[in-house]
Amino acid sequence: MTFPNTGSVLTTLTQLTQQHRVKALLERVRNISVKEFICLLDFITAEFQQFLRAIELINNEALETMLEDILEVITMKMGQVLQAEHITIFLVDNAKGYLWSKISQANSDKPLEVRLPLNSGIPGHVANTEKSLIVPDAYSHPLFNPDLDKQFGYHTRDILCMPVKSSKGQVVAVIQLTNKAGEQRFNEEDEQEFQRFVDDIGVILESCQLFYQAGRNQRGANALLKATQILGQSLDLEATLKSVMEQARILMQADRSTLFLLLRETNELWTKVAAADGKTMLEIRIPANRGIAGYVASTGQPLNIPDAYKDPRFDPTTDQRTGYRTKNILCLPVYNSAGTLIGVTQLINKHQGSFTSSDEEFMRAFNIQAGIALENAKLFESVLLEKQYQKDILQSLSDAVISTDMLGRIVTINDAALVLLGCPVQQNNDKLHKSSWEQKLMGRLIWEVVPIENLQFRLEDSLKNGANHYVPEQSLTVGLLIKDNYSSENTQDKFTETANQNSQEIAGCKCVLAILDRTNPEYYIPWNETESIRENNQETSEELLPYQIHKDKVRRIERSANLSVKPLTNPDGEVRGGLVVLEDISQQKRMKNAMYRYMTPGVAERVMAQAEDTLMIGERKEVTILFSDIRGYTTITENLGAGEVVSLLNQYFETMVEAVFDHEGTLDKFIGDALMAVFGAPLSLQDHAWKAVQTALDMRQRLAKFNQQRRAKNQPIIAIGIGISSGEVVSGNIGSHKRMDYTVIGDGVNLSSRLEGVTKEYRCDIILSEFTYNLCHQHIWVQELDKIRVKGKQEAVKIYRLISDRSQTLDEETQEFLYYYNLGRQAFLDRRFSQAIAKFEIAQKIHPLDPALNIHLERANMYLNQPPAKEWDGVHEMTTK
Repeated sequence: MTFPNTGSVLTTLTQLTQQHRVKALLERVRNISVKEFICLLDFITAEFQQFLRAIELINNEALETMLEDILEVITMKMGQVLQAEHITIFLVDNAKGYLWSKISQANSDKPLEVRLPLNSGIPGHVANTEKSLIVPDAYSHPLFNPDLDKQFGYHTRDILCMPVKSSKGQVVAVIQLTNKAGEQRFNEEDEQEFQRFVDDIGVILESCQLFYQAGRNQRGANALLKATQILGQSLDLEATLKSVMEQARILMQADRSTLFLLLRETNELWTKVAAADGKTMLEIRIPANRGIAGYVASTGQPLNIPDAYKDPRFDPTTDQRTGYRTKNILCLPVYNSAGTLIGVTQLINKHQGSFTSSDEEFMRAFNIQAGIALENAKLFESVLLEKQYQKDILQSLSDAVISTDMLGRIVTINDAALVLLGCPVQQNNDKLHKSSWEQKLMGRLIWEVVPIENLQFRLEDSLKNGANHYVPEQSLTVGLLIKDNYSSENTQDKFTETANQNSQEIAGCKCVLAILDRTNPEYYIPWNETESIRENNQETSEELLPYQIHKDKVRRIERSANLSVKPLTNPDGEVRGGLVVLEDISQQKRMKNAMYRYMTPGVAERVMAQAEDTLMIGERKEVTILFSDIRGYTTITENLGAGEVVSLLNQYFETMVEAVFDHEGTLDKFIGDALMAVFGAPLSLQDHAWKAVQTALDMRQRLAKFNQQRRAKNQPIIAIGIGISSGEVVSGNIGSHKRMDYTVIGDGVNLSSRLEGVTKEYRCDIILSEFTYNLCHQHIWVQELDKIRVKGKQEAVKIYRLISDRSQTLDEETQEFLYYYNLGRQAFLDRRFSQAIAKFEIAQKIHPLDPALNIHLERANMYLNQPPAKEWDGVHEMTTK
């Protein structure tokens, strides 16, 4: 058997293999001599070495420019041979339907890419007809396009244009020669001379394109594999965004790459891109139907745009923001596994030329992987958000909550549970301390560290049988052991005695949970770990603790809690764990819950920070009291059903109590349809009078809105009266620990209640005593009503109608009215009744219906006819409460 030349060896082997004649080849090789076999191996090796060099060339990134270099060499030599001033090789892109080439520019080293429609112009005609064309006078030919001459500052005289075919007879390029040298024009001899090179050029161009495509395929496959590996390892959404598009940019040899995520809830496309400095990250949000990316997102159709600024869909505002210049764009949709569009990939500014149809094919394949990676990342992000959401809910609960697995081992524990066991989690510097407690408790049997009677039995019953248990008033006793730089060499006497310390005020020390030893009530066991357990755990010397601690070395913490034990089930109803909830009902929490009835939680926390004895024993304080009452309540409600009455009061009190709380007041009590609020107790307030007045003005505004809503529903509107006075009272918790009723008592309380009733006589909504007025007169506009002596009181007091605060300027009419009214009242108190009547009558012309004015005018007329006794001091005696 002989192989005549190296070029036929692999061809012969391939033909034999394709014809399933491998056995025949084996038989032929079996009988050849060793010398002939060595010769065969040399032939095959030589051909495979050529293949290896070809594969190296394919894998070489320099292959991208090889086609351009060869085109440049061909055009240069063809110009010399055929004496043409200019030669252009247009490559055919059948998929896109255009011819493209790169033409040198006079004032630039960078060639300009030109794209011509495949069905227009002289090159397009030659590509479609597959026939050469000689044009002796370009400007007179109907297919000639003079725009290119204008663009490049060139004048075309004559043209010789010929098609270039591949080995399979397909047109792969069109070569156009322009302006034959001298005075001659291109002729048939030039065409025949040109024909000598066309077939070779066709093979070269075909080979270059095949090498280029093979190289692209190879590098594309490698890049896609690398991207897939990276994406498969990442579950972080932003990291995925960055890695996805970095791989896409490298693969497509683009300047920039962007992945827009589709936010369906806002119908926006969102991404982060680098600014012109390459460092600053800018968040971009655009409507999902605007711009290039918006068009792809709304239609699902890919876009390959060679010149962005010539496309009407392009939005240049992003360029303006980032300081970047977009030239060409490749934009494709990204779908998830369900076929739903979840984003858009956008590549900008290809390094060499514009994006091709093969670029689109690679990006489609790439986007499939990107869609899977994004879906996984978004799913993982959703899981993390849901987990954090559940954790936040758990930590926000005021009750202690502990979940367990099916064996009763702790899985999660919230801060309230740690506090219940004595961990000082509220200290700012105790984050590590809290973490150490959580690590120590996780995985422990719950009944080992939460010593509640029968907890193990109840939890095991829930885990086994799905039973629910609720047991009120359970006792929980633990110890808090404080150790400072404790090591295995320390002894028990190194522990700090903490019997009188508050666990929430311990700083710089390490707190350890100690559980009462059931066999010996004189001792506690740190973490409830026996010596054998600790030996098996092989803990470090830093964590070693004595087996037993005497009770005198431990701070004893006693709690009272309502216990709930419930099973945790999966969607199928199967028990997958247990839930233990402990509601702390110790005295402090009872007091706090009670305080929440009277004031906002923020105020309650500040009050609770004070000594508890103050609330129980009481103290004298300067405060302001506000009483409010519904006018004509009986008349309003007599035609309403019981449910309507309750609804009316609930809605009314809801908005009025908010006004009290908004101005740091304390709700003392409800008395039927009346409300009593205190400002300055139990939390002291320097501006308690002004706070009370602000509350009254707020209540006035809220009542107006409340009545507006009732009118819209054809419901009867209501009016209220408010009395406010300031003075010293005794405040405290009146009652016992089991039945707390925080309140204030004193003359100031009684006077405020009387002033609320006085509003009926003077037909106004808010009356202040002189004690309140004197404390905040600089903030308010008032009308002095009278000086009265309320029923049950010997001391007279001036009262004022509250007009508004001084943020509102009084109108000129009201100012004039008050001027003459005050002149008349002063004359009235001086017993100059004729002058008083004259001033009152002037004021009456301004506000004829003012109740206080008409009351004083009536009294002045009466005293003018029947003068009062000599001891009369202008005080009006109130005969009713």
